Amino acid sequence: MSEVDDGADVVEEGLLIPRQKYLSSGVQVGTKVHTKDMERFIYKIRPDGLAILDIDKTDERIRIAAKFLARFEPSKILATSVRIYGFKPVRMFAKYVGAKAITGRFLPGMLTNPSSPEYIEPDVIILSDPRVDKQAHKEAIKAGIPVVALVDADNVLSNIDLAIPVNNKGRRSLALVFWLLTREVLRARGDIPPDGDLDVDYEEFATRIVGLR
Repeated sequence: MSEVDDGADVVEEGLLIPRQKYLSSGVQVGTKVHTKDMERFIYKIRPDGLAILDIDKTDERIRIAAKFLARFEPSKILATSVRIYGFKPVRMFAKYVGAKAITGRFLPGMLTNPSSPEYIEPDVIILSDPRVDKQAHKEAIKAGIPVVALVDADNVLSNIDLAIPVNNKGRRSLALVFWLLTREVLRARGDIPPDGDLDVDYEEFATRIVGLR
């Protein structure tokens, strides 16, 4: 795998989208902090210390996660994000897939306290970052709910059932990954053809920030 692409808008064999699309959205750009858990997903460490994630493994894990999620009743899938850049991607994923979305603060007891007005019983949960979505992660573990998580170089993989290595802090990166996950879930369920696409580009999944085009 090369960190630099020749710019050709060609889907390589085995990849879901052109490599350049991954690169231009910053999916591969990890953090300077990198844990031992994440070593197998890191392609290289740049001279400035930034970890570069392996796009081939990201692509592979998106495909695996989509097939896994497609097995669940749509309404029993829960996607969460405390980080603002994950708000719209999570909501758009939920809209297209038919899942539930919780963005912003995750109220204690939502997965563990049946007497709470906000109590829900999902069969699987997707975390945009297990480090910041720690309340949802903790409750999912306690409730025995399978966890799919977008993980960066600084994450640990404890109590994560299916990890997708990705820059989980970037606005465009989160948009692209959730867009791809949405498309692949719909393909796996047969809701769109095997080569079908969504009716919007991935940039429509990106959280809009005031003053940012």
